[in-house]
Amino acid sequence: MRLRSLATAVATLSAVVALAPTASAAPTYRPADAAAGWLARQMADGDHFEVDFGGTLYPDAGLTIDAILAFASAKTANGHGAAALTWLAQPATLNGYIGSGGEAYAGATAKAALAAQVRGANPASFGGVDLIARLNTLLTPSGRFSDQSAFGDYSNAFTQSLAVIVLDRTAAGAPASAVDFTANAQCPDGGYPISYGVTPCASDTDATAMVAQALIATGRHTDANEALNWLRSKQQSGGGLAFGDGSGAPNTNTTGLAGQAFRAGGKLVPATKAGLYVLSLRVTCAGAADQRGAIAYDATGFDQSTAPRATAQAILGLPGTPLATLTSAGSSADADTLAC
Repeated sequence: MRLRSLATAVATLSAVVALAPTASAAPTYRPADAAAGWLARQMADGDHFEVDFGGTLYPDAGLTIDAILAFASAKTANGHGAAALTWLAQPATLNGYIGSGGEAYAGATAKAALAAQVRGANPASFGGVDLIARLNTLLTPSGRFSDQSAFGDYSNAFTQSLAVIVLDRTAAGAPASAVDFTANAQCPDGGYPISYGVTPCASDTDATAMVAQALIATGRHTDANEALNWLRSKQQSGGGLAFGDGSGAPNTNTTGLAGQAFRAGGKLVPATKAGLYVLSLRVTCAGAADQRGAIAYDATGFDQSTAPRATAQAILGLPGTPLATLTSAGSSADADTLAC
């Protein structure tokens, strides 16, 4: 899944169960729990992820949010999820991610708001920012959510889908113009493109999975079903899906997201096949002890540089709870280990 990667006051997180990351690790046979536990143990300081650029580590808010969503999906590692949200709500972190001083990034704003919603925090008062109001200011007359940036507009189908899902989760719901724009970007073959305004329209597997979830959430079931049928046509014999036009080698990022979309749309056979593909690439008890439970990006095997992101996004396709209803409520605190 290609996503452009995301308090000050205690009141900001009043709705969040404030749990410190726990070292408790119970053995589990549940793949999603073991994957979430492995992911939690990869976090810097137990509350965020970092990315290496030229030998220098920088905080990665986008991947940190992916982990928050994965923990909620697996219903485990709740302490790490709570700590990660507290880290995200720090003004320096949040403003650096969503933009400040005239910069405003729609996708990051929506993704940060979704993390708050999933954790039970108030996105209208998060880290000193009303993320919902901010997101609505980025809605253009066409119904598209766009960046306001001196560096250009990098909004895409992920931006649009996340914004629609986030606003649909609020009392006011998603604006009709935004839902219409999302649905009307459909390519002739039924899929959806990652980038808008490109001719010819080229359906993309990751984008189609995201858009399908947004359309299902907002009741556009006919459009969503056409999208899922196209996505299903790209599912390979082993259950996996490849990014882009779907013709390449499958990977667990794309497959996890597709599996989540299939389950949201009630297509249980392709959802199950997608889950089986994801499980085929997890590190089992035959692997190194510090890798067990992780999910590799593709058939080339475990790679520490790609495994955290692959694991976070692949987990979404296992329990398969849609982003529109995902919540961390009822999660256990432990970061489990794979029982061997």
